[in-house]
Formats: sequence, structure tokens, C-alpha cells
Amino acid sequence: MGSAKIGTMNSPRKYAVIVSLFATLFLTSRLVGEDDRKHPNFILIVADDLGYGDLACYGNTIAKTPHLDRLAREGLRFTDFHSNGAMCTPTRVALLTGLYQQRFGPEFEGPLSGKTQRDIGLPLEAVTVAELLQPLGYQTGLFGKWHLGYRPKFLPTRQGFSTFVGLTSGDGDHHSQIDRSGQLDWWHQETMTSEPGYTGDLITHHAVEFIRQNRDQPFLLYVPHLAIHFPWQGPKDPVHRVQGTDYEQDKWGKIPDRNNVQPHVTAMIEALDASVGQIIKTVKSLDLAENTFVLFISDNGGYRSYGTTHHRISRNGILRGQKGELYEGGHRVPAIGWWPGTVPSAVCHQTWMTMDIMPTLLELAGTLATDLDGVSFSRVLTDEAFRERPSERTFFWRTQRRFAVRQGPWKLVASHHEPPQLFHLGEDPGETTDRSEAAITQLETMLKAYSAWETDVLKNR
Repeated sequence: MGSAKIGTMNSPRKYAVIVSLFATLFLTSRLVGEDDRKHPNFILIVADDLGYGDLACYGNTIAKTPHLDRLAREGLRFTDFHSNGAMCTPTRVALLTGLYQQRFGPEFEGPLSGKTQRDIGLPLEAVTVAELLQPLGYQTGLFGKWHLGYRPKFLPTRQGFSTFVGLTSGDGDHHSQIDRSGQLDWWHQETMTSEPGYTGDLITHHAVEFIRQNRDQPFLLYVPHLAIHFPWQGPKDPVHRVQGTDYEQDKWGKIPDRNNVQPHVTAMIEALDASVGQIIKTVKSLDLAENTFVLFISDNGGYRSYGTTHHRISRNGILRGQKGELYEGGHRVPAIGWWPGTVPSAVCHQTWMTMDIMPTLLELAGTLATDLDGVSFSRVLTDEAFRERPSERTFFWRTQRRFAVRQGPWKLVASHHEPPQLFHLGEDPGETTDRSEAAITQLETMLKAYSAWETDVLKNR
């Protein structure tokens, strides 16, 4: 067993990560068979602002999502998967590092602003999943939305991704690639460029080409789509933004009926589904399916409404709340795992979070990382008995104003200025009935757990 130490503990933003290569890909051999010890490929597809109920396989009766529905039928569909944050940037930090985003500073509890935070980015001392897979021979590519730093020194190419095409901001016009400040935001490696086409189509094209170019070696393909984030534009909707105009107060797109944004969002959902279909088709055509693990998730819940201006946007099913909030609708997301011949058709009701993805991929690659907040769910993929066990961890969410805690079926939502609310999600998944007075012991236990967690993740600030 070998080991390597990456990073130090001599600053609040540096974390020690011990990486152990064990038993010559023992876990990979166990999962894919003794006669096939090749590192599996990983394709991680992340939708933006896709609500829990936005796919047909999660209850949407309007949008047609045949490709994702098929993945859900053939693979593992999660019913209790959560993003680490209720906004873009926080979840992406946790996804790539396996850590609670709060460990990197308060700026990562919300979306990085293109106006006031252009000189902030994910610290280069942070150790990403891409950086840990590269020494194992993995080719690493990112095509889509970064939102972890605007300057070249913070780009994915400095964080373990050998290939990058996409945008750095939180949103861009899906046709012109102009961000809300009126600047072009489309990069090839570390060069700003322009590339005509619908963003979802461009992302798909580059992702497919990456698969073709790396078919003979293991790869990590990270596809963080911009859809269904505003501007709400389907492939046939008009261009909204032009260079040189500030869109901070007009960032949503050309919406004829602001009380019904749903038609535009439906077109975006269906375009997203088509992209997934093309990627899977490529994997199959190159005979890579049985050695490729595909995971599809969303970075947070969807908007039902945006303030008082736009309505009927996304769907979160029966869940309370929406993007930006710490009720279930803000962070419970669709999640589908697909790996023919390895992951059976099943449903998982255990609770998992975005930060669990990094340790999962590392373990599937035969590598073990310690000192992470996330926990590998690799056993969930193949072990039915393990999948039936109740979740034993306590989970935490935090913004500058509110926090939430999850223990088993119990969910606490609170702020520093309002009385806490306590819900039993097993009996009340819509968080309609506050049980705080009836279950005071449970409430006190969760508040105490939160206090200890907060002290831990904020201790180096």
C-alpha cells in the first residue's frame, strides 16, 4: 500500500489529503470483475437549477425526457440526494473537493459575483478530484459552467482539468455567451473566444469529442450544463444579450408571458435530455458502456418563482421551497447513476450529498482519500442490502442567514434570528407541520450537533 501527502495545514484554506493506493485496484476489481482491472471512466453531468420534479422520471408530466428516463430505469435512481448548497458555487466547491464548502471561507456559501468578486476563486491549494485522478492515468476534461473563479489563475486548467471549454460566470446568454455584466464569457483553455451556437449544443459537441479522443484511456468527463439557469432560453428562443450592456436588472431572457416561464424551461429541459442522449449514444457506440460510470445530478433545486416578476418556472414536486432556500425544494435534487453490467436497475432512498461524489469516484478508481467530509456511496451502487440501511450521518447546510440539519427522517430549519422549525420528512416530506414543540429533545440534539459542526468548519476563518 502506497501513500502520498498533498497540501499542508498551515493556512485556513489548505487541507491535508492523504491518498492511498490500495490492493492494486482492489475495489475496481470487485466491482467490474476479476478479469477486467481497467480503471473505469467517469462522466459527471450536472444540470443547473433543475428542480426535483423537472424530469418525467421524477414526476414531470409536461417535459419529455426519454434519455434520462431510460437511465433511471436501467440504473439507480436516488430519491433523497441533496446538493451541498441551495445555489451554484457552494455545491460546485463541495463536488470537486469532497469537503463542506464552508471550510474555504464565507464567499463560498453563495454564488460568486461577477461584479464584486472577480478576484476570488477556489483556492489553488484545494485538492480536486481531477487532481487526484490524473496520477492514475486519467484524462480530465470540463465542458460547461465553472463558476469557481473568473480570472485565468482560477480556471479549471489550474485545478486538475487538462481540457476546458465553457464559461466562468454564473450565467450567460445561451446563444451569445454574454454574461449579465455584458462581457463575453466563453473560454477555450485559458483564452477567451467566441463560438457560435446554443450553449447546450456546444457543451455536448466538445464532450462527445473528448470521449472519442480518449476512448483508449481512462477519463474523467465533467459536464456542468448551464441549462436550466436563466436567461430562460430554449434552442429556438431569441438571443437576449449583446456585448457592452449591463443585464443585472434584465437577466432573465425575452419572456413574452412572465407569469408562465414554463414553456421556455421545458424546451431547456428537453434540450438537456437530448444532450445526455448524445453522450450516452457515443459511449455505447465506442463500446465503453460497461466500463463507464455515469452520474447525473442537479446543482440545487429549481426556481418556482423569481421574486414578483416571473412565475411558473421549475418544478420541485411536493417539496417546500425553491433555489436559495434551505427547505427541501432548495437542495433535494434528481440524481441518477448508470453503469451497465455493474449498477442494477434499482431505487435508493438513502440520504447522500454532492460532497460524497468525490470519495465515490476515487474509491471506484481504486484510490482512498481521507480527511474528507464526504463519504463514498460506491456500495450503494451494487449492494442491495447496504442500500436498504437507514442513513446514519448528520447532514448540514448553511448560508449567511439560515442553516439546516438532517438526522434520519428529522429536518431542522433555522436562522440566528427566528425560532427553529422541526419536520419529520418520513411523515411530512413537504415540511408543512412544525414538530419543534412536540419533539423538544430531538430539536435540542440537532441544535447541539449544528453548533459543533459550525465550530469545526469555521475554525480556521
